[in-house]
Amino acid sequence: MEQTYQYAWILPFVPLPVPMLIGMGLLLFPTATKNLRRMWAFPSILLLSIVMVFSTNLSIQQINSSSIYQYVWSWTVDNDFSFEFGYLIDPLTSIMLLLITTVGIMVLIYSDNYMAHDQGYLRFFAYMSFFSTSMLGLVTSSNLIQIYIFWELVGMCSYLLIGFWFTRPPAANACQKAFVTNRVGYLLCTQPKK
Repeated sequence: MEQTYQYAWILPFVPLPVPMLIGMGLLLFPTATKNLRRMWAFPSILLLSIVMVFSTNLSIQQINSSSIYQYVWSWTVDNDFSFEFGYLIDPLTSIMLLLITTVGIMVLIYSDNYMAHDQGYLRFFAYMSFFSTSMLGLVTSSNLIQIYIFWELVGMCSYLLIGFWFTRPPAANACQKAFVTNRVGYLLCTQPKK
């Protein structure tokens, strides 16, 4: 059981190779990447399925023991300031991991067929895989700095996915509206109470 928790830090990074490879493929081999575009659905779904299996295992262990596992690395050597990075697995985290991966897989499977003839097919799968990475990182974060970083990445991916068909004025307006609403919401939430 302890070994499963030790490798839980890998979960957010499992879907990350897909957007990286799509991006490199579009930069280095744009014609070949676009011609083989339908093949990118398989690794996206496969990698997220691996995370779902691992998340299911974590959830079963959490149901049986309901223990909290936290692992933290310190990035500083100064005693006055401590900057830590790590992950936290508790019952809520294990449920959220399962929820994110299950919904993500269903969206990817549906999108493969729905967007088969769309020009932005590759871009969509890159955005969705990066969104999955950001969400997984957000729920496993162990401190506020990590939560803020992954929250901003989730916001960026939401902006990109909402404005996916950016050539259509309603989509462009919707992503701008979502961005402004999030910024105003952050400002209002961070204001000190008087």
